[in-house]
Amino acid sequence: MARRGLGPALITLDTSALFTLLNADDPEHERVRAAYEADAGPHLLPAGILAEIAYLVEHRLGDAVLDTLLADIEAGGFLYDCGEQDFSRIRELVRRYADLPLGCADACVIACSERNGGRVLTLDVRDFGVVAREGTIVLVPELA
Repeated sequence: MARRGLGPALITLDTSALFTLLNADDPEHERVRAAYEADAGPHLLPAGILAEIAYLVEHRLGDAVLDTLLADIEAGGFLYDCGEQDFSRIRELVRRYADLPLGCADACVIACSERNGGRVLTLDVRDFGVVAREGTIVLVPELA
C-alpha cells in the first residue's frame, strides 16, 4: 500500500465507527471499542464528517453525548484533520464511486486515510469495502 503521509499509519475514524463508540447500547459497541483501544492513537477525525456525526449524536443520543464529543475534540482527544489538500481526491472518489453512492463524507475519510497510512475504523463495509479491495485503505476492524 502506497503511503502519501508521514509518520506511522494512523486510524481514520468514519462516522459509523465514531457513532458506535459513543453509543454503548449499539450491538457493535464492544467490538469497535476494542479495535479503537487496541491502537494507541492518535486517531484522526476528518473535518468532513464533523457535521454528520454531530447531527446524528444530537438527534439520536442527545445533547449530553454531543457535549462529551465536542469536549473530547476540544481537548485534543482526536487529531482533527481539515484535509485542505484532499479536494481533488475527494472529487475523484465521489465521481468514481457514484454508483455506491460514495458521498462526500466517505470520500473525505478515504482521502484522509490514504494520506495517513490507509487504516479506516468503520462499520460501513458496503462502501468502504469496495475501495479497500482496490488496496488504498484497510478496514479496521477487518470485516471483509
